[in-house]
Amino acid sequence: MASLPRALKRRRASRAVGTVLAALTLLAAGGVTGTTAAGATSSTCPSVNGQWDAPGPFPVSSASNGRGTTVFRPTDLGTLGCTTHPVILWNNGARSGLDRYAPLLNHLASHGFIVAAAEGNAGTGGPMLRGLDYLTTENGRAGSAYQGKVDLANVGATGHSFGGGAAVDASADPRVDTIAPIYPLAFGSGSRVRGPAVFYAGQNDTIVPPSTVRRTYSQATQVPAIYAEQRGADHYGIPGLHGPVTAWFRFHLMRDEQARGLYFGPNCTYCSSSFWSVFERNPRAKAVPGP
Repeated sequence: MASLPRALKRRRASRAVGTVLAALTLLAAGGVTGTTAAGATSSTCPSVNGQWDAPGPFPVSSASNGRGTTVFRPTDLGTLGCTTHPVILWNNGARSGLDRYAPLLNHLASHGFIVAAAEGNAGTGGPMLRGLDYLTTENGRAGSAYQGKVDLANVGATGHSFGGGAAVDASADPRVDTIAPIYPLAFGSGSRVRGPAVFYAGQNDTIVPPSTVRRTYSQATQVPAIYAEQRGADHYGIPGLHGPVTAWFRFHLMRDEQARGLYFGPNCTYCSSSFWSVFERNPRAKAVPGP
């Protein structure tokens, strides 16, 4: 058999260590010392000192690849202390284009992520994963702006409504480490999710009611999962989630420890925040240590 490419060997080694860390995290009760951060290596991207709602330090560019994916990214990759950039996959809600979501996607890119946004809204993970395929190719292509700049060991997925359901579907792919679907209408079961997950619902959402989101959350018993119901939000309360979504991915994909205490630990900030009408964690999420 031909030898594996060096990059693939590194990725497999990284995931092996990540699996050990995840196993430590999921030990119940006292003495838990692990982390649910998805990959094995620490990011070199500097923290933003808790400024999750504010724009990040990176100027942002976006462009379509002409094959169904628009990429939102830091204009100058590999700068400001970030040698590589984790990936976030995105999918739109039904009958909505990327223009509706550009503020969120630009916000995430400004915090150092490469966002591969599917231009359609199929409700399945396929279009999102094609964006990941594209970045994988570009990361290894000589002369590409992405060459050696994409952190393929740290990949998250999110989306809105149909797109949130697509993120749930995409999470069954072993390359996807964590998800944060927004008001998701999921056709697949949460039991397929492979990594830590936060499911955002809107308290006053009549299109995808909280009970629908809670059902998907309740199926994800195999991973640390959180149900976060945004107080007073209808189906389009996305601007209020810019900070929470950014913090989730900063912790899980960049190892930003300043974000850990928002979601995890016995005194987690969001556990008692009035921003949420309901904030619930399953036993595996409760076992994740705080800061």
